[in-house]
Amino acid sequence: MPYENNTKTHPPEQVDRIAESIKRFGWQQPIVVDRDNVVIIGHGRLMAAKQLMLDTVPVVYADNLTEEEAQALRLADNKTNESPWDFGKLEEELAALSIAGIDMTAFGFDDLAKEVDSPKDDHVVPLTDRFIIPPFSVLDARQGYWQERKKAWKEKIGDKGQARDVAIYSGMENWSGGAFADASILDPVLSELACRWFMPGAGNTFDVFAGDTVFGYVSAHLGNHFTGIELRKEQAEFNQAACAGLDAQYICDDGRNVLDHIGAETQDLFFSCPPYFDLEKYSDLPNDASNQSSYAEFYEIIDTAFANAIKCLKPNRFAVVVCGDVRDKKTGAYYGFPDDIKQTFKRNGMMLYNELVLVDNVGTARLRAGKYMQHRKVVKVHQNVLVFYNGDAKQIKNEFPEIEVARDDGADMEF
Repeated sequence: MPYENNTKTHPPEQVDRIAESIKRFGWQQPIVVDRDNVVIIGHGRLMAAKQLMLDTVPVVYADNLTEEEAQALRLADNKTNESPWDFGKLEEELAALSIAGIDMTAFGFDDLAKEVDSPKDDHVVPLTDRFIIPPFSVLDARQGYWQERKKAWKEKIGDKGQARDVAIYSGMENWSGGAFADASILDPVLSELACRWFMPGAGNTFDVFAGDTVFGYVSAHLGNHFTGIELRKEQAEFNQAACAGLDAQYICDDGRNVLDHIGAETQDLFFSCPPYFDLEKYSDLPNDASNQSSYAEFYEIIDTAFANAIKCLKPNRFAVVVCGDVRDKKTGAYYGFPDDIKQTFKRNGMMLYNELVLVDNVGTARLRAGKYMQHRKVVKVHQNVLVFYNGDAKQIKNEFPEIEVARDDGADMEF
């Protein structure tokens, strides 16, 4: 029988969770009762048992206690079971169970997630402080914390596409003063995340389609040695000047020749945002991937460059590729660019380890939406971020230390 003056409440959602636990894992903890069958410990379990319409429950009789001692034990048990969570260890436990295929969503851990996002305890560090951006599969570049950090990086870098001569939005030059070129500049916050999340510490980073200044600048600013292969001479020279004083080197060459400049198994992170076929045309050079007459010719360049780049990575290291699918202008169908990249890395011994989505600001998508929907095409406002790994995934925890973002990083970036 329940104790009529029980001081601990059990809301329905808690009873549901206890019942789910009993169904899934069996009855592992008995109810404690006094000599009169009144519950001392286990009111929630008793309620769950009734909900499950069980005929019998396991019971321990504390018949050696006086009535006053039973009352004292009842209060003491409720009080001593109050304790804060160690969220770091909780994250590890939940992640391990998820990997093992055990679903814990029925037990209310989403409620604890709210405490992590808005902690009252000074010892609990919000995800944005620990990881810069919450480490979820969807990266939302529209959020204030992202935009603030992006603005600070852009002021430092100063690359607005000056070294490019592209027409990504052909025929729309009169809108907003023709300021569309900036749309193809790499996001510096994404570059920072790649370095902080997927490197074992300061080391060597590289890209075989270097493009704009952003990744090289961010990587070198964070203490890494960066090597970028860039086909266009004017872009390589511009990038080198923009990274003056930083440990960044830009080499003017075809990305497929990366092994002529970087030794095998010497690099700690490969990061690349390759051309998206004919979405932008960067030059008239015959070996420019964006200047190929067919997707097959375009991807042959990408495939060879990536295959050679993978040889430059040390064992147990990551590669991060930012990409987006491209439509065939004749049929409107997607080519499957991200899928081809996955196959290239898999064929060259790297596993797809994370697949993220970067959600961009809507921006000029509003201007294109009406025309696109005439053909029932939706406007893309996201990019794919593919993260590959080339070793034993069990060694990641040993190779890569806990991620810690120092508070003085913000001051250094003039936040």
